[in-house]
Amino acid sequence: MVVIRLARSGSKKKPFYHLSVADQRFPRDGRFIERVGFFNPVARGAEEALRVDQERVEYWMSKGAQPSARVAKLLKDAKKAQVAA
Repeated sequence: MVVIRLARSGSKKKPFYHLSVADQRFPRDGRFIERVGFFNPVARGAEEALRVDQERVEYWMSKGAQPSARVAKLLKDAKKAQVAA
């Protein structure tokens, strides 16, 4: 099954996550099919905290990809912020 999940990168105590589309059998930070955005939980000031390629996410979800719980919440927040802007 194809999933949309967070892959951790960044250094110790400074996490940075890529939103990646991957087969669920692959390791969290391992092989992926496509990166569709990023999430920076420690963004401050004018730094961008979340960027999502909505077109690609919609494409993968139409093909049957399932978002993880955290990714589903981030996508919901991104969609709400996009509508408000």
